[in-house]
Amino acid sequence: MTIDALKSQMPDFAKDVKLNLSNISGEEALSEQQKYGLMVACAIATRNKTVKDAFLAEAADKLSAEALTAAKGAATLMGMNNIYYRFVHMASNKEYGTIPAKLRMNFIARPGVDKIDFELWSLAVSAMNGCGMCIDSHENTLRQHGVTAEQVQISIRFAAIIQSAAIALEAAE
Repeated sequence: MTIDALKSQMPDFAKDVKLNLSNISGEEALSEQQKYGLMVACAIATRNKTVKDAFLAEAADKLSAEALTAAKGAATLMGMNNIYYRFVHMASNKEYGTIPAKLRMNFIARPGVDKIDFELWSLAVSAMNGCGMCIDSHENTLRQHGVTAEQVQISIRFAAIIQSAAIALEAAE
């Protein structure tokens, strides 16, 4: 299944989702690797098998094995980090922010792709998971490395569109 097949499964009430899905492949402000890595990382983060399978198929011939692994790693590590750091950020007791997290994150240091690409994917997944602390950290790193506000916004738009596809499919069940 690809994005086109996924679009064909969108219920009538999700016409806007279908239209938005039509536009993401043509996005020109991101590299191919950034774009398809975003699709994979965000699709995995939805935890929806249909959406995940569609975007994995769409990206199959567009991402190297290393980039595919890195996109999967971004989704996985942010799944862990976003829970932990969202708790630290939201807890009234600020003592938790002074205690070492003791979470293994070696993959972040050597994801096998350009740091900017991995950071974009991590930012989008962090937005999906609602971790403000992680959003700020990834956005700050991206901006320090010359990524534009438009490129950051596009990555979040991808996350929103892909999440809405998963919600539409689940709502139609």
